Amino acid sequence: MESACRIYRPRNPRKTPLWGLLDTLYERFERKYGYWRGLADGTVARYLDCGVWDNGFARVQCRKCPQEFLVAFSCKGRGLCPSCGAKRAAEVAAFLADEVVEDVGHAQWVFTVPKMLRIYFLHHRELLGALARLAAQTAKELLTAAVGEEEGFRPGVVSVVQTFGDRANFHPHVHALVTRGEWTSCGEWIPVPYVDERAAEELFRHKVLGLLRGQGLLSQERIDLLLSWRRSGFSVHNRVYAHPRDGRDFEALVRYMMRSPISLRRLRFTPGEKEVVYARKDGHDTPRRQLGAGRSTPRSSWPGFCSRSQTPEGISCATTAPTPTEHGASAARPRRSSRPTAPARSHKSPSPHRRSGRR
Repeated sequence: MESACRIYRPRNPRKTPLWGLLDTLYERFERKYGYWRGLADGTVARYLDCGVWDNGFARVQCRKCPQEFLVAFSCKGRGLCPSCGAKRAAEVAAFLADEVVEDVGHAQWVFTVPKMLRIYFLHHRELLGALARLAAQTAKELLTAAVGEEEGFRPGVVSVVQTFGDRANFHPHVHALVTRGEWTSCGEWIPVPYVDERAAEELFRHKVLGLLRGQGLLSQERIDLLLSWRRSGFSVHNRVYAHPRDGRDFEALVRYMMRSPISLRRLRFTPGEKEVVYARKDGHDTPRRQLGAGRSTPRSSWPGFCSRSQTPEGISCATTAPTPTEHGASAARPRRSSRPTAPARSHKSPSPHRRSGRR
């Protein structure tokens, strides 16, 4: 009789280009180009230990059959490790879909700021949380204005800050998952199928400039200069939807919002070489004929790539959801029963990368 259990296939992180890049060149980069941010040493050390059998493992026994298998310890990090990042994104997506959001339509809002202002968020990381709150406030105010002037309307918003761009550069922007409508104080659902992107852009620009002016980072002259531009550099996009009762699309949007900054499929590096190849992203609006062998793949030296892809801080989330009421819809769902976990016995050995300081 064949077992219905799935086969566990362990990964080999040492064969990935990111592991080889950090293992061979991380400390050399620091000695030649200067120190990394304080949290980078611990994050990189934990990533180099992640999934490596020499650094410990657990023995797991299946509850349905007598089979046993070994699982290497993971770093459980956020922001660098693609494997742990993908697992974390899947867990957050399942948690939101099962226990937080109501079964209504959602839209993904993407808020970006001009290049001239990104430097302020690079050197003042505490402003990233405020940026997420301003994005949530922008969406909430426009939805409330669309349904009328009555007080008590509340949409559902989950906002996530991403500090990386498509080329592994520093690019602070906000992804927000917003309900396509609002709840009244009595729990009645009022749909809002459309919100003008231009109005959202102007309101978001006003809020961000006010934030930077209040922090003493922008003068009124610089604000006037930004307001005089024909293209402000701010943008808001809200035309990606997850329809009601479509859990796959919703979870795919959340996983995209929570993704890791580096894609292993696009990264190419061979230990011993001085060049890193990070392939261009195949976007939905890129014609296929432009991605053939005739077009060159973006390349950069490894110092340039490492300096652009510094480990970001933990993703900050600002969540608002309608308060559950006894009269109608709520943002909460009953919790599912937890699945039984397999017993594990730990086997740990000292790690060569876990040390107090790498400098």
